[in-house]
Amino acid sequence: MKNYLDKLFEKASLKLEYLKNRKAIFNVPNQKENGDISTNIAMILSKELKKNPRQIAEEIIANLETDSSFIDKTEIAGPGFINFFFKPDFTSNIIKEVLNEKDSFGKSDKYKNIKAMVEFVSANPTGPLTVGHGRNAVVGDTIANMLEWIGYNVDREYYFNNAGRQMRMLGESTKLRYLQLLGQNIDFPEDYYQGEYIKDIAAKLKEEYGDKLVNEPGDGIFKDVSEKEIFADIEKTMNRLNIKFDNYFNENSLYEDGRIKSLLNTFQERKVSYEKEGAVWLKLTDMGQEQDKVIVKSTGEPTYRLPDIAYHITKFERGYDLMVDLFGSDHNATYPDVKAGLRSLGYDDEKVKVVIHQFVTITEKGEIVKMSTRKANFITLDELIDEVGPDVVRYFFNMRGVTSHLNFDIALAKKHSDENPVFYLQYAHARISSILKMTDEQKLNLSTENLNLLVAPEEQDILKKLHAFREEVLYAGENFETHRIANYLEELAALFHKFYAQCRIIGSDKKLAEARIALIVAVQIAIRNGLKILGVTAPEKM
Repeated sequence: MKNYLDKLFEKASLKLEYLKNRKAIFNVPNQKENGDISTNIAMILSKELKKNPRQIAEEIIANLETDSSFIDKTEIAGPGFINFFFKPDFTSNIIKEVLNEKDSFGKSDKYKNIKAMVEFVSANPTGPLTVGHGRNAVVGDTIANMLEWIGYNVDREYYFNNAGRQMRMLGESTKLRYLQLLGQNIDFPEDYYQGEYIKDIAAKLKEEYGDKLVNEPGDGIFKDVSEKEIFADIEKTMNRLNIKFDNYFNENSLYEDGRIKSLLNTFQERKVSYEKEGAVWLKLTDMGQEQDKVIVKSTGEPTYRLPDIAYHITKFERGYDLMVDLFGSDHNATYPDVKAGLRSLGYDDEKVKVVIHQFVTITEKGEIVKMSTRKANFITLDELIDEVGPDVVRYFFNMRGVTSHLNFDIALAKKHSDENPVFYLQYAHARISSILKMTDEQKLNLSTENLNLLVAPEEQDILKKLHAFREEVLYAGENFETHRIANYLEELAALFHKFYAQCRIIGSDKKLAEARIALIVAVQIAIRNGLKILGVTAPEKM
Protein backbone atom coordinates (compact mmCIF):
# COMPACT_ATOMS: atom_id res chain seq x y z
CA MET A 1 0.00 0.00 0.00
CA LYS A 2 2.80 2.40 0.93
CA ASN A 3 4.65 1.63 -2.29
CA TYR A 4 1.51 2.42 -4.29
CA LEU A 5 1.07 5.74 -2.50
CA ASP A 6 4.77 6.57 -2.91
CA LYS A 7 4.31 6.31 -6.68
CA LEU A 8 1.16 8.48 -6.58
CA PHE A 9 2.97 11.18 -4.60
CA GLU A 10 6.01 11.01 -6.89
CA LYS A 11 3.73 11.59 -9.89
CA ALA A 12 1.91 14.43 -8.10
CA SER A 13 5.29 16.12 -7.47
CA LEU A 14 5.45 16.87 -11.21
CA LYS A 15 2.50 19.21 -10.67
CA LEU A 16 3.20 20.38 -7.12
CA GLU A 17 6.69 21.82 -6.76
CA TYR A 18 6.69 21.52 -2.95
CA LEU A 19 6.39 17.72 -3.19
CA LYS A 20 9.61 17.36 -5.19
CA ASN A 21 12.32 15.50 -3.27
CA ARG A 22 9.88 15.24 -0.39
CA LYS A 23 9.24 11.82 1.10
CA ALA A 24 5.78 11.44 2.58
CA ILE A 25 5.68 9.33 5.74
CA PHE A 26 2.77 6.91 5.88
CA ASN A 27 1.51 5.31 9.07
CA VAL A 28 -1.22 2.86 9.93
CA PRO A 29 -3.77 4.71 12.13
CA ASN A 30 -4.62 3.25 15.52
CA GLN A 31 -8.32 3.69 14.79
CA LYS A 32 -9.79 1.93 11.75
CA GLU A 33 -12.20 4.81 11.13
CA ASN A 34 -9.11 6.88 10.21
CA GLY A 35 -8.39 4.71 7.20
CA ASP A 36 -5.89 2.04 6.25
CA ILE A 37 -2.97 4.44 5.88
CA SER A 38 -2.52 8.07 6.86
CA THR A 39 0.05 10.83 6.25
CA ASN A 40 0.69 14.13 8.03
CA ILE A 41 2.73 15.65 5.17
CA ALA A 42 0.30 18.58 4.82
CA MET A 43 0.90 19.56 8.43
CA ILE A 44 4.68 19.26 8.00
CA LEU A 45 4.56 21.53 4.91
CA SER A 46 2.26 24.08 6.56
CA LYS A 47 4.98 26.14 8.23
CA GLU A 48 7.24 26.06 5.19
CA LEU A 49 4.47 27.09 2.78
CA LYS A 50 2.72 29.40 5.25
CA LYS A 51 -0.61 27.83 4.34
CA ASN A 52 -3.39 26.10 6.25
CA PRO A 53 -2.56 22.35 6.35
CA ARG A 54 -6.12 21.37 5.36
CA GLN A 55 -5.77 23.59 2.28
CA ILE A 56 -2.49 21.86 1.40
CA ALA A 57 -4.13 18.48 1.94
CA GLU A 58 -6.94 19.39 -0.44
CA GLU A 59 -4.39 20.48 -3.03
CA ILE A 60 -2.45 17.22 -2.72
CA ILE A 61 -5.56 15.05 -2.97
CA ALA A 62 -6.70 16.96 -6.08
CA ASN A 63 -3.39 16.08 -7.77
CA LEU A 64 -3.25 12.41 -6.81
CA GLU A 65 -4.20 10.22 -9.76
CA THR A 66 -5.86 7.54 -7.66
CA ASP A 67 -7.39 4.45 -9.21
CA SER A 68 -10.98 4.06 -8.08
CA SER A 69 -10.63 0.29 -8.32
CA PHE A 70 -7.88 0.46 -5.68
CA ILE A 71 -8.82 3.31 -3.37
CA ASP A 72 -12.30 3.50 -1.96
CA LYS A 73 -11.99 7.05 -0.64
CA THR A 74 -9.55 9.68 0.53
CA GLU A 75 -10.44 12.11 3.30
CA ILE A 76 -8.95 14.92 5.33
CA ALA A 77 -9.18 14.52 9.09
CA GLY A 78 -8.37 16.72 12.05
CA PRO A 79 -5.89 19.54 11.45
CA GLY A 80 -4.74 18.09 8.10
CA PHE A 81 -4.20 14.32 8.12
CA ILE A 82 -4.79 12.65 4.74
CA ASN A 83 -6.45 9.27 5.27
CA PHE A 84 -6.61 6.59 2.57
CA PHE A 85 -9.18 3.78 2.48
CA PHE A 86 -8.29 0.88 0.17
CA LYS A 87 -10.73 -1.48 -1.52
CA PRO A 88 -10.61 -5.23 -0.82
CA ASP A 89 -9.65 -5.88 -4.46
CA PHE A 90 -6.43 -3.98 -3.90
CA THR A 91 -5.54 -5.43 -0.51
CA SER A 92 -6.14 -9.00 -1.67
CA ASN A 93 -3.64 -8.61 -4.54
CA ILE A 94 -0.84 -9.00 -2.01
CA ILE A 95 -1.60 -12.73 -1.93
CA LYS A 96 -0.53 -13.12 -5.56
CA GLU A 97 2.66 -11.23 -4.77
CA VAL A 98 3.45 -13.48 -1.80
CA LEU A 99 2.71 -16.69 -3.67
CA ASN A 100 4.82 -15.57 -6.60
CA GLU A 101 7.84 -14.48 -4.55
CA LYS A 102 7.62 -17.26 -1.93
CA ASP A 103 10.96 -17.40 -0.04
CA SER A 104 11.89 -13.98 -1.44
CA PHE A 105 8.78 -12.23 -0.15
CA GLY A 106 9.92 -9.35 2.06
CA LYS A 107 13.21 -8.80 0.25
CA SER A 108 14.06 -5.55 -1.49
CA ASP A 109 16.96 -4.28 -3.59
CA LYS A 110 17.20 -0.72 -2.26
CA TYR A 111 20.82 -1.34 -1.22
CA LYS A 112 21.71 -3.78 -3.97
CA ASN A 113 25.44 -4.46 -4.36
CA ILE A 114 26.40 -2.11 -1.52
CA LYS A 115 29.14 -3.70 0.57
CA ALA A 116 28.52 -3.98 4.31
CA MET A 117 30.27 -5.53 7.27
CA VAL A 118 28.76 -6.48 10.60
CA GLU A 119 31.34 -6.98 13.34
CA PHE A 120 29.93 -8.76 16.38
CA VAL A 121 30.78 -10.96 19.35
CA SER A 122 34.51 -10.08 19.14
CA ALA A 123 35.04 -11.59 22.58
CA ASN A 124 38.63 -12.18 23.65
CA PRO A 125 39.27 -15.92 23.96
CA THR A 126 39.56 -15.92 27.75
CA GLY A 127 36.61 -18.17 28.55
CA PRO A 128 33.32 -19.65 27.34
CA LEU A 129 30.76 -17.30 25.87
CA THR A 130 28.30 -15.93 28.41
CA VAL A 131 24.64 -15.07 27.80
CA GLY A 132 25.76 -11.45 27.35
CA HIS A 133 27.93 -12.56 24.45
CA GLY A 134 24.92 -14.57 23.27
CA ARG A 135 22.75 -11.49 22.87
CA ASN A 136 25.55 -9.81 20.95
CA ALA A 137 26.00 -12.85 18.70
CA VAL A 138 22.33 -13.38 17.90
CA VAL A 139 21.49 -9.73 17.35
CA GLY A 140 24.61 -9.25 15.24
CA ASP A 141 23.82 -12.22 13.01
CA THR A 142 20.20 -11.11 12.68
CA ILE A 143 21.25 -7.58 11.71
CA ALA A 144 23.42 -9.16 9.01
CA ASN A 145 20.40 -11.20 7.86
CA MET A 146 18.21 -8.09 7.67
CA LEU A 147 20.84 -6.19 5.70
CA GLU A 148 21.04 -9.07 3.22
CA TRP A 149 17.25 -9.01 2.85
CA ILE A 150 17.33 -5.34 1.83
CA GLY A 151 20.05 -5.83 -0.76
CA TYR A 152 23.44 -5.42 0.95
CA ASN A 153 26.38 -7.73 0.26
CA VAL A 154 27.23 -8.57 3.86
CA ASP A 155 30.35 -9.93 5.55
CA ARG A 156 30.23 -11.13 9.16
CA GLU A 157 33.47 -10.49 11.02
CA TYR A 158 34.89 -11.54 14.37
CA TYR A 159 37.64 -9.30 15.76
CA PHE A 160 39.66 -10.77 18.56
CA ASN A 161 42.63 -9.85 20.68
CA ASN A 162 45.09 -12.52 21.66
CA ALA A 163 47.47 -10.14 23.36
CA GLY A 164 47.34 -7.72 26.25
CA ARG A 165 46.85 -8.04 29.99
CA GLN A 166 43.76 -10.29 29.87
CA MET A 167 45.49 -12.85 27.69
CA ARG A 168 48.62 -12.78 29.84
CA MET A 169 46.40 -13.37 32.85
CA LEU A 170 44.77 -16.29 31.04
CA GLY A 171 48.16 -17.89 30.40
CA GLU A 172 49.23 -17.35 34.01
CA SER A 173 45.93 -18.79 35.27
CA THR A 174 46.45 -21.96 33.23
CA LYS A 175 50.08 -22.27 34.36
CA LEU A 176 49.15 -21.98 38.04
CA ARG A 177 46.46 -24.67 37.66
CA TYR A 178 49.03 -26.83 35.86
CA LEU A 179 51.48 -26.42 38.74
CA GLN A 180 48.73 -27.30 41.23
CA LEU A 181 48.07 -30.51 39.32
CA LEU A 182 51.75 -31.32 39.69
CA GLY A 183 51.35 -31.09 43.45
CA GLN A 184 52.68 -27.61 44.06
CA ASN A 185 50.99 -25.53 46.76
CA ILE A 186 49.86 -22.48 44.82
CA ASP A 187 48.06 -19.44 46.19
CA PHE A 188 45.71 -18.75 43.26
CA PRO A 189 45.05 -14.97 42.86
CA GLU A 190 41.43 -13.86 43.10
CA ASP A 191 41.60 -11.73 39.95
CA TYR A 192 42.79 -14.67 37.82
CA TYR A 193 40.41 -16.81 35.79
CA GLN A 194 38.77 -19.23 38.20
CA GLY A 195 36.60 -21.39 35.96
CA GLU A 196 36.72 -25.16 35.64
CA TYR A 197 37.62 -24.72 31.97
CA ILE A 198 41.08 -23.46 33.07
CA LYS A 199 41.60 -26.64 35.09
CA ASP A 200 40.52 -28.71 32.09
CA ILE A 201 43.09 -27.02 29.83
CA ALA A 202 45.78 -27.44 32.49
CA ALA A 203 44.92 -31.14 32.80
CA LYS A 204 45.34 -31.61 29.04
CA LEU A 205 48.75 -29.95 29.17
CA LYS A 206 49.80 -32.16 32.10
CA GLU A 207 48.61 -35.26 30.26
CA GLU A 208 50.54 -34.33 27.11
CA TYR A 209 53.71 -32.84 28.59
CA GLY A 210 53.93 -34.16 32.13
CA ASP A 211 56.19 -31.85 34.19
CA LYS A 212 58.19 -30.56 31.22
CA LEU A 213 56.47 -27.16 31.25
CA VAL A 214 57.31 -26.18 34.81
CA ASN A 215 59.77 -23.52 33.73
CA GLU A 216 57.78 -22.27 30.74
CA PRO A 217 56.39 -18.70 31.02
CA GLY A 218 52.65 -18.16 31.30
CA ASP A 219 52.53 -16.09 28.12
CA GLY A 220 54.09 -18.87 26.05
CA ILE A 221 52.59 -22.31 25.49
CA PHE A 222 50.09 -21.87 28.34
CA LYS A 223 48.54 -18.80 26.72
CA ASP A 224 48.70 -20.23 23.21
CA VAL A 225 47.04 -23.54 24.09
CA SER A 226 44.42 -21.84 26.27
CA GLU A 227 43.56 -19.44 23.47
CA LYS A 228 43.31 -22.23 20.91
CA GLU A 229 41.10 -24.41 23.12
CA ILE A 230 38.79 -21.59 24.16
CA PHE A 231 38.43 -20.20 20.66
CA ALA A 232 37.57 -23.64 19.32
CA ASP A 233 34.80 -23.81 21.94
CA ILE A 234 33.56 -20.35 20.93
CA GLU A 235 33.28 -21.50 17.30
CA LYS A 236 31.37 -24.62 18.36
CA THR A 237 28.93 -22.48 20.34
CA MET A 238 28.39 -20.19 17.37
CA ASN A 239 27.74 -23.21 15.16
CA ARG A 240 25.01 -24.35 17.54
CA LEU A 241 23.23 -21.06 16.84
CA ASN A 242 23.92 -21.41 13.11
CA ILE A 243 26.20 -18.39 13.14
CA LYS A 244 29.00 -18.46 10.61
CA PHE A 245 31.66 -15.78 10.24
CA ASP A 246 33.12 -14.81 6.89
CA ASN A 247 36.23 -13.24 8.40
CA TYR A 248 38.28 -13.47 11.57
CA PHE A 249 40.52 -10.50 12.26
CA ASN A 250 43.37 -10.77 14.74
CA GLU A 251 44.35 -7.57 16.54
CA ASN A 252 47.95 -8.77 16.68
CA SER A 253 48.20 -8.48 12.90
CA LEU A 254 47.93 -4.70 13.29
CA TYR A 255 51.23 -4.74 15.19
CA GLU A 256 52.90 -7.38 13.06
CA ASP A 257 52.34 -5.56 9.77
CA GLY A 258 53.38 -2.18 11.17
CA ARG A 259 49.96 -0.53 11.08
CA ILE A 260 50.07 0.64 14.68
CA LYS A 261 53.47 2.29 14.25
CA SER A 262 52.38 3.85 10.96
CA LEU A 263 49.18 5.21 12.51
CA LEU A 264 51.14 6.81 15.37
CA ASN A 265 53.41 8.49 12.84
CA THR A 266 50.39 9.75 10.87
CA PHE A 267 48.81 11.23 13.99
CA GLN A 268 52.09 12.96 14.78
CA GLU A 269 52.51 14.29 11.24
CA ARG A 270 48.97 15.66 11.24
CA LYS A 271 49.56 17.20 14.67
CA VAL A 272 46.53 15.49 16.16
CA SER A 273 48.57 13.78 18.87
CA TYR A 274 51.04 14.98 21.47
CA GLU A 275 53.21 13.66 24.31
CA LYS A 276 52.57 14.45 27.95
CA GLU A 277 53.99 12.80 31.07
CA GLY A 278 55.51 10.04 28.96
CA ALA A 279 52.20 9.11 27.32
CA VAL A 280 50.85 9.84 23.84
CA TRP A 281 47.53 11.69 23.75
CA LEU A 282 45.02 12.13 20.94
CA LYS A 283 43.64 15.66 20.51
CA LEU A 284 40.01 14.59 20.74
CA THR A 285 38.97 18.06 21.91
CA ASP A 286 39.85 19.32 18.41
CA MET A 287 37.38 16.77 17.07
CA GLY A 288 34.40 17.73 19.18
CA GLN A 289 35.03 15.47 22.18
CA GLU A 290 35.03 16.74 25.75
CA GLN A 291 38.61 15.74 26.57
CA ASP A 292 41.78 14.35 25.05
CA LYS A 293 42.53 10.66 25.61
CA VAL A 294 45.64 8.55 25.99
CA ILE A 295 46.41 6.27 23.04
CA VAL A 296 49.79 5.03 24.31
CA LYS A 297 50.42 4.72 28.06
CA SER A 298 53.65 5.88 29.69
CA THR A 299 54.57 2.16 29.88
CA GLY A 300 54.54 2.05 26.08
CA GLU A 301 51.38 -0.10 25.97
CA PRO A 302 48.65 1.19 23.65
CA THR A 303 45.13 1.76 24.95
CA TYR A 304 42.26 0.12 23.04
CA ARG A 305 41.69 3.34 21.02
CA LEU A 306 44.84 3.00 18.92
CA PRO A 307 44.35 -0.56 17.59
CA ASP A 308 40.60 0.03 17.21
CA ILE A 309 41.21 3.06 14.97
CA ALA A 310 43.78 1.08 12.98
CA TYR A 311 41.35 -1.83 12.67
CA HIS A 312 38.57 0.39 11.34
CA ILE A 313 40.94 1.86 8.78
CA THR A 314 41.29 -1.67 7.37
CA LYS A 315 37.51 -1.80 7.01
CA PHE A 316 37.58 1.35 4.89
CA GLU A 317 40.49 -0.03 2.88
CA ARG A 318 38.53 -3.20 2.21
CA GLY A 319 35.82 -1.14 0.54
CA TYR A 320 32.93 -1.37 2.99
CA ASP A 321 30.29 1.35 2.59
CA LEU A 322 28.50 0.38 5.79
CA MET A 323 30.28 -0.89 8.91
CA VAL A 324 28.09 -1.99 11.81
CA ASP A 325 29.73 -2.54 15.20
CA LEU A 326 27.77 -4.31 17.91
CA PHE A 327 28.92 -3.60 21.46
CA GLY A 328 27.74 -4.09 25.01
CA SER A 329 26.72 -1.06 27.06
CA ASP A 330 30.21 -0.88 28.62
CA HIS A 331 31.37 0.62 25.29
CA ASN A 332 28.81 3.41 25.33
CA ALA A 333 31.22 6.10 26.43
CA THR A 334 34.24 4.90 24.47
CA TYR A 335 33.35 4.27 20.84
CA PRO A 336 32.97 8.03 20.05
CA ASP A 337 36.74 8.35 20.61
CA VAL A 338 37.41 5.84 17.83
CA LYS A 339 35.00 7.58 15.45
CA ALA A 340 36.61 10.93 16.24
CA GLY A 341 40.04 9.46 15.51
CA LEU A 342 38.80 8.28 12.13
CA ARG A 343 37.40 11.74 11.36
CA SER A 344 40.77 13.31 12.13
CA LEU A 345 42.25 11.17 9.36
CA GLY A 346 39.63 12.20 6.82
CA TYR A 347 37.47 9.07 6.96
CA ASP A 348 33.69 9.34 6.79
CA ASP A 349 32.84 8.03 10.23
CA GLU A 350 29.13 8.19 9.39
CA LYS A 351 29.72 4.94 7.53
CA VAL A 352 30.46 3.37 10.92
CA LYS A 353 27.24 2.59 12.76
CA VAL A 354 27.49 1.51 16.38
CA VAL A 355 24.72 -0.55 17.95
CA ILE A 356 24.84 -0.73 21.74
CA HIS A 357 22.95 -3.52 23.46
CA GLN A 358 22.05 -3.66 27.12
CA PHE A 359 22.88 -6.52 29.42
CA VAL A 360 20.99 -9.75 29.96
CA THR A 361 19.64 -11.02 33.25
CA ILE A 362 18.86 -14.72 33.57
CA THR A 363 16.14 -15.59 36.04
CA GLU A 364 15.45 -19.05 37.34
CA LYS A 365 12.58 -19.72 39.76
CA GLY A 366 12.30 -15.99 40.26
CA GLU A 367 15.94 -15.66 41.30
CA ILE A 368 18.57 -13.76 39.36
CA VAL A 369 21.54 -15.89 38.35
CA LYS A 370 24.74 -13.91 38.77
CA MET A 371 27.47 -14.02 36.15
CA SER A 372 31.21 -13.49 36.33
CA THR A 373 33.70 -14.95 33.84
CA ARG A 374 36.55 -14.82 36.29
CA LYS A 375 34.73 -16.25 39.29
CA ALA A 376 33.13 -18.87 37.07
CA ASN A 377 29.67 -18.66 38.65
CA PHE A 378 28.19 -17.68 35.28
CA ILE A 379 25.71 -19.34 32.96
CA THR A 380 27.46 -20.08 29.72
CA LEU A 381 25.72 -19.62 26.41
CA ASP A 382 26.09 -23.37 25.82
CA GLU A 383 24.26 -24.10 29.07
CA LEU A 384 21.43 -21.79 28.02
CA ILE A 385 21.17 -23.51 24.63
CA ASP A 386 21.11 -26.89 26.42
CA GLU A 387 18.25 -25.67 28.60
CA VAL A 388 15.90 -24.15 26.04
CA GLY A 389 17.25 -24.91 22.54
CA PRO A 390 18.76 -22.66 19.83
CA ASP A 391 15.40 -21.43 18.44
CA VAL A 392 14.28 -20.06 21.78
CA VAL A 393 17.69 -18.53 22.49
CA ARG A 394 17.71 -16.73 19.16
CA TYR A 395 14.13 -15.50 19.44
CA PHE A 396 14.36 -14.31 23.05
CA PHE A 397 17.54 -12.34 22.34
CA ASN A 398 15.80 -10.69 19.37
CA MET A 399 12.37 -9.97 20.80
CA ARG A 400 13.29 -6.85 22.80
CA GLY A 401 14.91 -3.67 21.53
CA VAL A 402 18.66 -3.73 22.14
CA THR A 403 18.45 -0.48 24.11
CA SER A 404 16.34 -2.30 26.72
CA HIS A 405 17.68 -4.56 29.43
CA LEU A 406 16.65 -8.16 28.68
CA ASN A 407 15.26 -10.43 31.36
CA PHE A 408 15.61 -13.98 30.04
CA ASP A 409 12.98 -16.02 31.87
CA ILE A 410 14.03 -19.68 31.61
CA ALA A 411 10.67 -20.95 32.91
CA LEU A 412 8.81 -19.03 30.17
CA ALA A 413 11.33 -20.13 27.56
CA LYS A 414 10.61 -23.80 28.35
CA LYS A 415 6.81 -23.50 28.14
CA HIS A 416 5.00 -25.22 25.28
CA SER A 417 2.06 -22.83 25.32
CA ASP A 418 0.91 -19.55 23.79
CA GLU A 419 2.68 -17.72 26.61
CA ASN A 420 5.95 -18.58 24.92
CA PRO A 421 6.18 -16.39 21.78
CA VAL A 422 8.43 -18.91 20.02
CA PHE A 423 5.90 -21.70 20.51
CA TYR A 424 3.12 -19.29 19.50
CA LEU A 425 4.74 -18.49 16.15
CA GLN A 426 5.98 -21.97 15.35
CA TYR A 427 2.55 -23.37 16.24
CA ALA A 428 0.88 -20.91 13.85
CA HIS A 429 3.16 -22.11 11.05
CA ALA A 430 2.61 -25.78 11.90
CA ARG A 431 -1.15 -25.25 12.27
CA ILE A 432 -1.37 -23.90 8.73
CA SER A 433 0.45 -27.01 7.49
CA SER A 434 -2.10 -29.14 9.33
CA ILE A 435 -5.02 -27.18 7.82
CA LEU A 436 -3.55 -27.57 4.33
CA LYS A 437 -3.32 -31.33 4.84
CA MET A 438 -7.00 -31.42 5.78
CA THR A 439 -8.07 -29.24 2.83
CA ASP A 440 -6.08 -31.51 0.52
CA GLU A 441 -7.99 -34.50 1.85
CA GLN A 442 -11.22 -32.60 1.10
CA LYS A 443 -10.04 -31.98 -2.49
CA LEU A 444 -9.87 -28.23 -1.89
CA ASN A 445 -7.14 -26.43 -3.78
CA LEU A 446 -5.48 -23.06 -3.46
CA SER A 447 -6.96 -20.54 -5.89
CA THR A 448 -6.35 -16.84 -6.55
CA GLU A 449 -9.30 -16.44 -8.90
CA ASN A 450 -11.75 -15.21 -6.29
CA LEU A 451 -9.65 -13.20 -3.88
CA ASN A 452 -12.30 -10.47 -4.02
CA LEU A 453 -14.36 -12.70 -1.72
CA LEU A 454 -11.94 -12.01 1.15
CA VAL A 455 -13.93 -9.15 2.64
CA ALA A 456 -14.38 -10.26 6.26
CA PRO A 457 -12.70 -7.91 8.77
CA GLU A 458 -10.42 -10.74 9.96
CA GLU A 459 -9.32 -11.38 6.36
CA GLN A 460 -8.75 -7.74 5.56
CA ASP A 461 -6.70 -7.26 8.72
CA ILE A 462 -4.36 -10.06 7.62
CA LEU A 463 -4.10 -8.71 4.08
CA LYS A 464 -3.16 -5.25 5.28
CA LYS A 465 -0.58 -6.77 7.61
CA LEU A 466 0.95 -8.71 4.71
CA HIS A 467 1.22 -5.45 2.76
CA ALA A 468 3.42 -4.08 5.54
CA PHE A 469 5.96 -6.92 5.66
CA ARG A 470 8.45 -5.71 3.07
CA GLU A 471 8.43 -2.19 4.52
CA GLU A 472 8.84 -3.57 8.02
CA VAL A 473 11.91 -5.55 6.98
CA LEU A 474 13.33 -2.49 5.22
CA TYR A 475 12.78 -0.23 8.23
CA ALA A 476 14.15 -2.82 10.65
CA GLY A 477 17.24 -3.32 8.50
CA GLU A 478 17.93 0.38 8.04
CA ASN A 479 17.63 0.99 11.78
CA PHE A 480 19.16 -2.28 13.03
CA GLU A 481 16.02 -3.11 15.02
CA THR A 482 15.66 -6.87 15.10
CA HIS A 483 12.77 -6.75 17.56
CA ARG A 484 10.53 -5.16 14.93
CA ILE A 485 10.58 -8.42 12.98
CA ALA A 486 9.61 -10.36 16.12
CA ASN A 487 6.83 -7.89 16.93
CA TYR A 488 5.49 -8.06 13.37
CA LEU A 489 5.38 -11.85 13.43
CA GLU A 490 3.56 -11.97 16.75
CA GLU A 491 0.96 -9.52 15.44
CA LEU A 492 0.53 -11.50 12.21
CA ALA A 493 0.19 -14.79 14.12
CA ALA A 494 -2.44 -13.20 16.40
CA LEU A 495 -4.42 -12.05 13.34
CA PHE A 496 -4.20 -15.55 11.86
CA HIS A 497 -5.48 -17.22 15.05
CA LYS A 498 -8.34 -14.71 15.16
CA PHE A 499 -9.16 -15.44 11.51
CA TYR A 500 -9.11 -19.19 12.11
CA ALA A 501 -11.52 -18.84 15.02
CA GLN A 502 -13.99 -16.76 12.99
CA CYS A 503 -13.66 -17.89 9.35
CA ARG A 504 -14.29 -21.48 8.29
CA ILE A 505 -12.39 -23.01 5.42
CA ILE A 506 -13.73 -26.54 5.29
CA GLY A 507 -17.49 -26.31 5.07
CA SER A 508 -17.67 -22.87 3.43
CA ASP A 509 -18.40 -22.13 -0.23
CA LYS A 510 -15.74 -23.76 -2.46
CA LYS A 511 -14.64 -20.51 -4.11
CA LEU A 512 -14.34 -18.77 -0.73
CA ALA A 513 -12.61 -21.79 0.82
CA GLU A 514 -9.98 -21.87 -1.92
CA ALA A 515 -9.41 -18.11 -1.61
CA ARG A 516 -8.94 -18.60 2.14
CA ILE A 517 -6.43 -21.37 1.46
CA ALA A 518 -4.45 -18.89 -0.63
CA LEU A 519 -4.65 -16.44 2.27
CA ILE A 520 -3.30 -18.82 4.90
CA VAL A 521 -0.52 -20.04 2.59
CA ALA A 522 0.53 -16.39 2.20
CA VAL A 523 0.49 -16.02 5.99
CA GLN A 524 2.63 -19.14 6.36
CA ILE A 525 5.18 -17.82 3.87
CA ALA A 526 5.43 -14.49 5.71
CA ILE A 527 5.85 -16.22 9.09
CA ARG A 528 8.48 -18.58 7.68
CA ASN A 529 10.41 -15.74 6.05
CA GLY A 530 10.29 -13.64 9.20
CA LEU A 531 11.53 -16.54 11.32
CA LYS A 532 14.30 -17.13 8.78
CA ILE A 533 15.49 -13.54 9.25
CA LEU A 534 15.58 -14.15 13.01
CA GLY A 535 17.40 -17.45 12.50
CA VAL A 536 14.53 -19.52 13.92
CA THR A 537 13.17 -22.71 12.33
CA ALA A 538 9.60 -22.98 11.03
CA PRO A 539 8.37 -26.55 11.74
CA GLU A 540 5.67 -28.23 9.66
CA LYS A 541 4.31 -29.97 12.76
CA MET A 542 4.66 -29.59 16.51
